[in-house]
Amino acid sequence: MKLLRFEAGDGARLGVLDRDRVLDLTAVDPVLFAPDLGGLLDGGDAALDEARAAAPGAPAIPAFRAKPLAPVPAPSKIICVGQNYMDHIREQKVEVPNSPILFSKAPTCVIGPGEPVRWPAGLTAQADLEVELGVVIGRRMKGVPANQALDFVLGYTVLNDVSARDLQFGDKQWVRGKSLDTFCPIGPVIVTRDEIPDPQSLSLSSAVNGLVWQDSNTREMIFPVAELLAFICRGITLLPGDLVATGTPNGVGVFQNPPVFLKPGQHMRLEIERIGVLENPVEGGT
Repeated sequence: MKLLRFEAGDGARLGVLDRDRVLDLTAVDPVLFAPDLGGLLDGGDAALDEARAAAPGAPAIPAFRAKPLAPVPAPSKIICVGQNYMDHIREQKVEVPNSPILFSKAPTCVIGPGEPVRWPAGLTAQADLEVELGVVIGRRMKGVPANQALDFVLGYTVLNDVSARDLQFGDKQWVRGKSLDTFCPIGPVIVTRDEIPDPQSLSLSSAVNGLVWQDSNTREMIFPVAELLAFICRGITLLPGDLVATGTPNGVGVFQNPPVFLKPGQHMRLEIERIGVLENPVEGGT
């Protein structure tokens, strides 16, 4: 399924994207299929099965009438992975890490498709983008081994790890430069894990005003998704609805020659195979 949080004139709702229409699950059961994902996350795989069964009979609306919202409205945390693509390692000319490099983004920076990325005027002159496979956790994870880790995934989404490079590198740690408000666009959907049994074979790309910046494949990951989840949850409990950003490939602005950065008035288009396209305008300093 392609789970979609959307708005069609009567508040947030949860549905299933089915080609050119959206099947309104909230209309079927407003508790189990609450727009905040609470019922679905609490219900686990059984709730997903109910969603699959309910979708064909749910009221349908044309997809063009459904404004996509951030598919995960309020994750308790966003765990990110740095330097996890071999092509990104090569462009930086750095050593391959021996273990995953973790950092976090503040949950308050999440926005949905079409929402503008902005920052306080004068705060940064080096806003950059990063296309990433976002993993949405479906069940509480603690001490789960890699060979079972994907069973705890609800699904996958497109995630843009927008980064203020001057703050990121100037602070000597990455949290502030990665966590400015609006710096985590996600969407447009969550594709449930049954539709992507192997997350290590997905093409992904980013473009700004039609010019391609990144074009790679998740097979370039140094640490696959299952290994990342096992590494994280060995010491950090992952909760339903948490997001894991799995790293970005080569081509980000700061490592281009010469470096390029996002400017007001530009348009970002990120795409991951089998998930979809995430688009956001750049509004810049406000």
